[in-house]
Amino acid sequence: MLKKKFFKTNDDCEVTFEYAAPEATEVALLCDAHNWEPTAMKKTKEGSFRTKIRLAKGRQYQFRYLVDGESWANDEAADAYWANEHGGDNSVVFTSEN
Repeated sequence: MLKKKFFKTNDDCEVTFEYAAPEATEVALLCDAHNWEPTAMKKTKEGSFRTKIRLAKGRQYQFRYLVDGESWANDEAADAYWANEHGGDNSVVFTSEN
């Protein structure tokens, strides 16, 4: 799940990333905006993992989830999916207000 919040006072878009994985111990968000460095996600009471990051408005960012350090997952609510150099797809989030 993706939730976007736009700010009138600056050029940021706060994106909430949420991935349902009740059986997982840990999930990390990896995004090209952060040079594909993992961002730890917090587990909710419902069993999903969530994190928020601020991204520049009017751009597109590729991302994926790494579940338990072993398996890659995409977000079903992504704005698009683009092929990556590993033969799979990356999720994409667009930060434009339209």
